[in-house]
Amino acid sequence: MSSTDEITVESLPELLKDDNKVKIAGVDVDGILRGKLMSKKKFLSIASSGFGFCSVIFGWDMHDMTYIKELKISNQENGYRDLVAIPDLASFRRIPWEDNVPFFLVSFFDPDTMEPVCACPRGLLKMMLERLKEKGYDAMAGAEYEFFQFKTPSTESPSTYLRDNAPQSLPPLTEGMFGYSITRPVQNQGYYYDVYDACTKFECDLEGWHTESGPGVYEAALEFGQISGMADRASLFKYVVKGVATKYGITPCFMAKPRAGLPGNSGHIHVSVVDKDGKNLLFRETKDENAQYPDIAELSDLGRHFLAGILDGLADVMPMVAPTVNSYKRLVENFWAPVTVSWGLENRAASIRLIAPPTSKPGATRFEVRVAGADANPYYVMAAILGLGWRGVEKKLEIPCPPLGKGQDVGGSEDKGERLAKSLKEATERFMRKDSVAREVFGDDFVDHFGGTREHEVRLWDEAVTDWELKRYIETV
Repeated sequence: MSSTDEITVESLPELLKDDNKVKIAGVDVDGILRGKLMSKKKFLSIASSGFGFCSVIFGWDMHDMTYIKELKISNQENGYRDLVAIPDLASFRRIPWEDNVPFFLVSFFDPDTMEPVCACPRGLLKMMLERLKEKGYDAMAGAEYEFFQFKTPSTESPSTYLRDNAPQSLPPLTEGMFGYSITRPVQNQGYYYDVYDACTKFECDLEGWHTESGPGVYEAALEFGQISGMADRASLFKYVVKGVATKYGITPCFMAKPRAGLPGNSGHIHVSVVDKDGKNLLFRETKDENAQYPDIAELSDLGRHFLAGILDGLADVMPMVAPTVNSYKRLVENFWAPVTVSWGLENRAASIRLIAPPTSKPGATRFEVRVAGADANPYYVMAAILGLGWRGVEKKLEIPCPPLGKGQDVGGSEDKGERLAKSLKEATERFMRKDSVAREVFGDDFVDHFGGTREHEVRLWDEAVTDWELKRYIETV
């Protein structure tokens, strides 16, 4: 079967004729793939109507600890009942590092209503996209991920090593700061090229793959594409890297800030809006010589409202783009990360970098949202961008602050944008408040559930005794 053919339930037996098993996975709120291997016979029997998948994946955290507060989707009262998981046949690919076993993503639905589960990342993005599609529009996206890589200094698995040793003892894959090095990857060229080739075979194609500034840090730019498929590929990219890295005794780390004193790991997302023919709708056909700001002279009215929507709601959705306690260690002044509601044409210091003529082709006009780290769930980040941007279009919002000037300090006196939350606790409180833009855009059910999961993270952090505290106080207090 050609990769361009549409896969249907009827075509599955031929597609899988030489297979006896299938791997499936869905995405939880932390962006982690949760799945299983099933027999081909079982998969063919559920390919259309779906199958029962325990709702506990929306009732526990990334370490399988049930949430401190009972949440609506999955709890003791409903018995951690099953959700309905339906395979997305269009997501088919084969896993090259697992003997080309067939793989499909699933989405989760409420068994009573068959509506998408409010917190299902794929479902939330689809809901936001439908608002554009009702007007005949679509969205394109790209993703860039930076991540540290460490070597396990023994024959043990990384998890076993980390059980018995301090995380800080893990040595980086390479030493020193050397972004865009063409020689550093030679030291681990088997791994370096294996990741790239596996991404191609697994349909997570990379446009760029290079070292970034930091010991053992790489950056990947995923191939630009339609936003739903892009979110899938962004999520699956981490699966590729972790799967390949296992063979080499390497531990990839997508934490926002793994090492103090060094830049963090970003997860920049690029988004544009297109019509049914694929024409970019953000660029202006004729330059506006009287624009409010020179930065938007080449940006369409729709683009201006879309930008205004992101800026207007960004502070209210911070848990969606900075979801962990550690996320806010990256979002500090003077570390190549944005800290305010800010924007600017080709300004990499701002939260929203506008990429438009004259520095880009008209058809490449887009917004780069630079707040998210590599730890963020890509579906939630893209849903936040679409949801906020489209709210700005529908309400014809005006850009709330002037652009951040080149050379101006982020968060400095010239930066007129509001300071973003400095902690997950602060961000979650704003996200969950009664009049939050998040409630208006995503609904109470999603905000209450996802906000509850973030309250859980904050509670665990508040109760933690850290190495920093022990080193500072154990002998002196």
